[in-house]
Amino acid sequence: MDLFLQALANGVLIGGILVCLTIGFQLTFGVLHVIDFAVGGWVMLGGYAAYWALELLGLDPFVALPLVFLGFALIGRALGPLIYHVRTSRYARPDLMALALTFGIFIFMRGGALWLWSFNSRSVDTALAGPAIQIGPVALPVLRVVAFLAAVGLSLALFLFLYRTRTGLAVRAVAQNRDNAGLMGVDVRRISAQVYGVYTGLTASAGVLVATIFAVSPDVGIRYTLFAFFVAVLAGLGSVGGVLVAGLFLGIMESMVAIYAGTSYSLVVVFGTLYLVLLISPQGILRRGL
Repeated sequence: MDLFLQALANGVLIGGILVCLTIGFQLTFGVLHVIDFAVGGWVMLGGYAAYWALELLGLDPFVALPLVFLGFALIGRALGPLIYHVRTSRYARPDLMALALTFGIFIFMRGGALWLWSFNSRSVDTALAGPAIQIGPVALPVLRVVAFLAAVGLSLALFLFLYRTRTGLAVRAVAQNRDNAGLMGVDVRRISAQVYGVYTGLTASAGVLVATIFAVSPDVGIRYTLFAFFVAVLAGLGSVGGVLVAGLFLGIMESMVAIYAGTSYSLVVVFGTLYLVLLISPQGILRRGL
């Protein structure tokens, strides 16, 4: 029982970060209808940004977190119009063209990281790394708790933005019906670019949290692209609220598999579960997907 409780606690802590990692990906699909294969690349670059902020500027990763969000949000805001243009172009299959574009961006990111930093993994140190908090039989590492709380804060900030601001109202209107939102005076192109900027900033911030717990290398992007895709499909593509359930579910499931079966089986179980969910409920576990 003690081992089960420990695995459950670890899964919840990691699941919170996976929610933060995927929620922007899900929002981008809802607004732009683009499956962004570059999501893992933004995570990877966010981790490297935290590493170099520490090495060059002496900034703790959690102190550098707002700067990473702002920097990557500006990069995403600049890329947003290009994504929107490709997605709304007159190509025979603009959805596939946009998917190919984001895949190309991911390949460029990975290749650039390999060229700049090689295959070597880099660990990101933080002053918050310390002894675990003992709650009965469960030990909660301080660093993971802080990273979880930061992820919850970022996710909550996104929900407040969506449901408590006029821009958030416009974002939800575009996600619901792009044409009708345009007829009501919403600048769909500008809103789409802003959403892509929020997404890249949020995902890179999740990369900072990932890098404080795990090492960062050019190859981690592939893993987190798979995880983001899993959570998004499990939640139901386009369902932002479903990410909360699906992200925690993935974190708990991966932790259980790692402890009881071994880490080598985690991806097999993850995608076996995804296959079963798609067979039973193609719209996700909450049946709210597009």
